[in-house]
Amino acid sequence: MSSYKMTVAQALVKFLNNQYVSFDGRKEKFVRGIMNIFGHGNVLGLGQALEEDSGDLLIIQGKNEQAMTHAAVAFAKQKMRRQIFACTSSVGPGAANMLTAAATATANRIPVLILPGDTFATRQPDPVLQQVENFMDVSISTNDAFKAVSRYWDRINRPEQLMTAMINAMRVLTDPENTGAVTIALPQDVQAEVYDYPDYFFKKRVHKIERRIPSPDSIKAAAALISNKKKPLLIFGGGAKYSDASVPFLMIAEEFGIPWGETQAGKGMLMSSHPLNLGGIGVTGTLAANRIAKEADLIIGVGTRYTDFTTASKSLFENKEVDFLNINVCGFDAYKLDAVKVQADAKLSLELIYKELKNLKYVSGYKDEITRAKNEWQRELERLRGIRYEKGLKPEVCGQMDEILGEFRESSGSTLTQTRAIGIINEMLGRDDVIIGASGSLPGDLQRMWDVKGENTYHMEYGYSCMGYEINGGLGVKIAEGDEKEVFAFAGDGSYLMLHSELLTSIQEGRKINVLLFDNAGFGCINNLQMGHGMESFYTEFRKRDNKSGKACGELIKVDYAKNAASYGCITFTVRNEEDLVKALRAAKKTKTSTLIDIKVMPKTMTKGYESWWNVGLAQTARKKEIIDKGNDLKETRRRIRKY
Repeated sequence: MSSYKMTVAQALVKFLNNQYVSFDGRKEKFVRGIMNIFGHGNVLGLGQALEEDSGDLLIIQGKNEQAMTHAAVAFAKQKMRRQIFACTSSVGPGAANMLTAAATATANRIPVLILPGDTFATRQPDPVLQQVENFMDVSISTNDAFKAVSRYWDRINRPEQLMTAMINAMRVLTDPENTGAVTIALPQDVQAEVYDYPDYFFKKRVHKIERRIPSPDSIKAAAALISNKKKPLLIFGGGAKYSDASVPFLMIAEEFGIPWGETQAGKGMLMSSHPLNLGGIGVTGTLAANRIAKEADLIIGVGTRYTDFTTASKSLFENKEVDFLNINVCGFDAYKLDAVKVQADAKLSLELIYKELKNLKYVSGYKDEITRAKNEWQRELERLRGIRYEKGLKPEVCGQMDEILGEFRESSGSTLTQTRAIGIINEMLGRDDVIIGASGSLPGDLQRMWDVKGENTYHMEYGYSCMGYEINGGLGVKIAEGDEKEVFAFAGDGSYLMLHSELLTSIQEGRKINVLLFDNAGFGCINNLQMGHGMESFYTEFRKRDNKSGKACGELIKVDYAKNAASYGCITFTVRNEEDLVKALRAAKKTKTSTLIDIKVMPKTMTKGYESWWNVGLAQTARKKEIIDKGNDLKETRRRIRKY
């Protein structure tokens, strides 16, 4: 047996270069590269190893640790979890910055490998620069915080520990049921230690992403349940997307006349124009999907984890006879809602259920309900796309807001509504252009309004709804897609202000992304939540502080986001009307560098709830009658909803 005398960091780089995955017989390299921000905790360890011999790994310099990790998460999501980036930072604040992105990955079940530097294993220089000292347990460092947001966590205190740690890391990263963030903490002294690593640690490993085969009994139980129902409703979730289950899903829908709704993670694989596609479901769902869901006697969840937005806080499915059938590779999700369970790969399960239903000669009991619901929604969709500002306009969200709309018009010079802007963008973007979003009011509007024309062109991070994901994730999507597709990141002004650092990286790397920045002068989504539940606008708009009252209730702050992006080297546009938007989109598609379109959109011009309900925490006692009234409404609804 031969061995390699090398540092821990050098061994790690060599190992990562030899990891592959195989899915349905297709083999590809698993680790595309490493995104980094170097500091004293990793630059002379992992940094030295990468400088010496990075192999085939693509090395990308990030500008913010959270942002670059968002880019890595978006890359893996766009690659259907079959290829990843690793992310490395220094000890302390650099590592802590990655926590939010790690949580985003784990909440969405997306693989990302996090390699933070750590304090000295020897403890000789303690407290080292950036070390948080724990008075009761000196073994705890910043990196212990990753335990709460990682699927697998380890710390390499001895060089030989790297081997079992990395084998376990690959096990979790390639597991469809358990994947998420994997954190391997690397003390900076151990990174540089030498060890004789056996050659078999560096052999080419092909990790098979295997399809879990359903049991015959579970398939028969599923088919029997469906066959006894007249109005089943399918839900296409993210797990169905990652399983490549679109074909058998469509076979079941079309053959047996079963409509479907889409989650945010599932949307983008099936065309919106399909006559059985009711669109988004739940709190951010369409009128068509939510109305059909209320009457359904069976909900067939395929690869969904049933978030509160999908189920409208478990209020959506009102039929007293409703049952649930869950097809999910993850047992944790399959067991939800007391469902009949098929814990297995979605594609294999649907193929077998299709055969059973075919033998049973099943057909649903729908007549013209689906067509009527689709037609009604189409009329509403056209109305939304055509909304223009006029005095007396009643916004979708809060009603009678002439003073707010007028103030914004005077401040920004814009009369463009949000739904009108989305309609124009949807019409002008090409079939293969990819859109990405994550937070605020835009995900709801996009799930309802966006017409998907090409496969895997709708990329929404809504499992964690992480502000700051949009633009930085856009870079990850662009790296995943290459120059073949244009990428458009939808972001609100609040999200842009939180995190947009990888705009500069997109310029540096020559990876063009297009940012569609919707500026409504505040955290509009949460402002809607306040005002829709009896509160006044309270510190959710971007206003100057009023000297008389002492509160931030003065005039709206004017921000030129185009100038900010131009300083990085982006091509920029400012939009205040429909004509500006059309010209900007046409010009943006012709450029070779990253663009930002600063779209001034009127607040309160988003879409509404469409017969859905969301359970929120509202004060049980308050001085305002409006809050008490809303609280009473919540109590009444809570009495009717499913408890778990």
